[in-house]
Amino acid sequence: MLAPWTGGTGTRHASAVLTIDLEAISRNYRLLAERVGPGVTCAGVVKADAYGLGADRVAPTLYWAGCRTFFVAHLDEALDLQTHLPRDVAIYVLNGLPSGGERDCVEAGIVPVLNSREQLQAWSDQARQRGRILPAVVQVDSGMSRLGMSPREIADLAGNDTSVLDIQVVMSHLACADTPEHPANAHQLAAFQTLAKRFPGARKSFANSSGIFLGRNYHHDLVRPGAALYGLNPNPAQCNPMLPVVRLTAQVIQTREIEADAHVGYGWNFKATKPTRLATLAIGYADGLQRAFGNGGAVYFRGRRLAIAGRVSMDSLTVDLGDLPPGMLARGSQVEIIGGHQSLDALAATAGTIGYEMLTSLGQRYERIYSDEIDVRWTARSGGTVR
Repeated sequence: MLAPWTGGTGTRHASAVLTIDLEAISRNYRLLAERVGPGVTCAGVVKADAYGLGADRVAPTLYWAGCRTFFVAHLDEALDLQTHLPRDVAIYVLNGLPSGGERDCVEAGIVPVLNSREQLQAWSDQARQRGRILPAVVQVDSGMSRLGMSPREIADLAGNDTSVLDIQVVMSHLACADTPEHPANAHQLAAFQTLAKRFPGARKSFANSSGIFLGRNYHHDLVRPGAALYGLNPNPAQCNPMLPVVRLTAQVIQTREIEADAHVGYGWNFKATKPTRLATLAIGYADGLQRAFGNGGAVYFRGRRLAIAGRVSMDSLTVDLGDLPPGMLARGSQVEIIGGHQSLDALAATAGTIGYEMLTSLGQRYERIYSDEIDVRWTARSGGTVR
């Protein structure tokens, strides 16, 4: 697990450091696979560059943890993912076939999730042109009204020739799985089970990260965890069963003292009521730390909470040092944004958003340290021997 950050200095010239624990991702995958049990395939969702953490590092980690089934959102993501994985994996594209992408999809051996009659027709036409049966996944709309074919469209398929397709999986997606008591879950489950009967030879896939924790009725043959792999809580009403994956720290650029009645930041929405010591950190909304985080947000230094003073700017934010002893924090100190004192989910809640958005918004200006690099760097600095 990630221990609380106790302060320290940054590395190279990056103003903030994002540490990604690959071992935690591996253990989270195994935890989810064990929860669904034998006979149920546990896939890995690595869309959006593995939720912003780097698919080139995360996907091989999942592979060596036992994952052989991967989902991405776009065809280009799938094509890139192939360069980082052995050939014995299955890669599915959740958004299905982009117009004109049929040839690249079939030649790369990527399997599209067919979300509409138009996509199904285009994939069927490609199969006929090539004189071969092509694999596919069919998504049905069980009540989310986002992607997938409606019950009426599924019924219409009975009169269409789909014999040129090998429909491997029929899937749908839960809208309210992170709220276990929500009636939508049972409603969608019943709808999905009815629609899935139209595809008797296909495996069924319904549960996302949160859906895994709804129980065995939701597991079926294949589950598709994404956010839980990266440490986000699949059920916000309960303690998080997943290991934390990311730690984010930002460097202090400057410290200063202001007098009572002085204002801080854009809009002057912070006013000091007494002489106040401040520190400015080199991180802002261009780095994925939403502007709304300035309303009641905080960071941590050596276990002490430091409240945000004023608005978050594009490249910086300012914190009130409160009763922190003078000299404890100075230019170059690293302050914890996400870590042992403040989880990713807690940070997101302060900003009025969800962990998914916060995680995928983390920018590219950080120095990124992956867990398999940490021991090497620490040993090199301490003068020890790298094992």
